[in-house]
Amino acid sequence: MTDLAHLQAQIITDIAAAADEAALEAVRVATLGKKGSISALLATLGKMSPDERKTQGAAINQAKDEVTGALAARRDVLKSAARDARLAAETVDVTLPLRDAATEAGRIHPLSQVWDELTTIFADMGFSVAEGPDIETDDYNFTKLNFPEGHPAREMHDTFFFHPKEDGSRMLLRTHTSPVQVRTMLNQKPPIRVICPGRTYRIDSDATHTPQFHQVEGLVIDKTSHLGHLKWILHEFCKAFFEVDHINMRFRPSFFPFTEPSLEVDIQCRRDKGEIRFGEGEDWLEILGCGMVHPNVLRACGIDPDEYQGFAWGMGIDRIAMLKYGIADLRQLFDSDVRWLSHYGFKPLEVPTLAGGLSS
Repeated sequence: MTDLAHLQAQIITDIAAAADEAALEAVRVATLGKKGSISALLATLGKMSPDERKTQGAAINQAKDEVTGALAARRDVLKSAARDARLAAETVDVTLPLRDAATEAGRIHPLSQVWDELTTIFADMGFSVAEGPDIETDDYNFTKLNFPEGHPAREMHDTFFFHPKEDGSRMLLRTHTSPVQVRTMLNQKPPIRVICPGRTYRIDSDATHTPQFHQVEGLVIDKTSHLGHLKWILHEFCKAFFEVDHINMRFRPSFFPFTEPSLEVDIQCRRDKGEIRFGEGEDWLEILGCGMVHPNVLRACGIDPDEYQGFAWGMGIDRIAMLKYGIADLRQLFDSDVRWLSHYGFKPLEVPTLAGGLSS
């Protein structure tokens, strides 16, 4: 019995000294395994007399139970210590900066930004926004806009035509947003004051042209409008859009089938070291076309040209975006490059306002 008590004490000491679960498992195997010290004592019970077996068996089993309990208790302690060590090693420093929110990481595309900017400017002048389908009829895209038969724009090398219908007519991808003007005049009585932003399509592709691009056109129809009003509107728009106090403009005679007279508009600029600055310098840059709405267009849209007159203009949204924000290649606007967008894009919550700044 004295030897059993000494053995039990030694085992308890070894259990307490086990530094980790692997060491504790070694103590368990050495004690309760097939060849363990207590297992060996239990194996001797078969050779004892009934009286000895009764006395020694109870003592050995009690020692086994106490050792098993000590092993379980030590195992819980070691598991808790291992968990605490792991938590300490894998802890998260909550003082680190937070990741950017989606509203900070995302960016508004420059075209969307410019679309909002020009809408804000013209809305302040009393213009509403008119929209129309991208797929148009030849009648709305050309005929009602005074394009004669055989005009180059009506040929396949300029326009995306669909296959002819059974009656021979062909739908097409609109080459400008002017069909929206036609639809507006057909569905709304004068006075009319609208802008028509949207996607347009032409068969062309290089550094300054893409098969799909964006335009914004403006239309004013009433009884007294004239070129002086048109000049003021365009002048105010350019000042607000390019965010300068003053900008000189030059109007040159030109020709468009849907306006008479027709004008090309140049704006004052200074080219220096690859940059263009507006409102200063002695250079000129063509920016848009405009003119008084042709009487034939008014008649085709059910408006009496002897009673009403008006003016219209059109410019490329992509082009003015490139000029304002220094984008060198038009094709970059459509490459879907996130790195490019992170450089040229705008934060989602920076809404253009005339009071707060269009591109602040």
